[in-house]
Amino acid sequence: MSTGAIPHSVIVIEDEVQIRRFVRVALEAENCKVTEAGSGERGIIESGTRKPDLIVLDLGLPDRDGIDVIREIRTWSGVPILILSARSMESDKVRALDAGADDYLTKPFGIPELQARVRALLRRAVHSSGTENPQFNVGDLRIDLIKRQVWRDELEIHLTPIEYKLLSLLLRNLGKVVTHRQILCEVWGPSHVDDTHYLRVYMAGLRRKLEIDANLPRHIRTEPGVGYRLVE
Repeated sequence: MSTGAIPHSVIVIEDEVQIRRFVRVALEAENCKVTEAGSGERGIIESGTRKPDLIVLDLGLPDRDGIDVIREIRTWSGVPILILSARSMESDKVRALDAGADDYLTKPFGIPELQARVRALLRRAVHSSGTENPQFNVGDLRIDLIKRQVWRDELEIHLTPIEYKLLSLLLRNLGKVVTHRQILCEVWGPSHVDDTHYLRVYMAGLRRKLEIDANLPRHIRTEPGVGYRLVE
């Protein structure tokens, strides 16, 4: 992709050469400058040295588990981390996200989906590093964090305090999967991390208010067994 924009710096930590090349081609088409690392240790060194805009990480590395790599990077960096892994169990996804990963893509995957996830994470990184903006547009939704008001098109939508806290949390993590445990802990408190029925009830109510069709949600997406994601 030919563009005058400064390329994003991305580190791909993956031990399989063919997958690294596949990912490199996909990311270079999105105006990314890619650095490859074939091991967890090398990836950590590259991440600390190059200060990338995004890390793409495989969990099954030859020298150390990808979860440990996430935890180590999270001790000194908030860089977005996208997991690419053949581990498809919900428990693996939850462990990675709870350790600090921002998104999770299961192998095999297609180039368009990989590119879409990368674009979402890079947009989120730009928003979080820039000037705080109290107003957000998410598709047909407009959210003013100072006035605590929400509109769909020109219709103002009244939210309860709990619904507003849920929406604010998802908005701060736009494009990222937020796990059930993370949501329950932040919105209801640490003593409620197992009360998933709270979450189902309130999320259903939030969808009824924000979505044109709550049964086919456009903005608040469910990651089965893992959590929720707010998308544009």
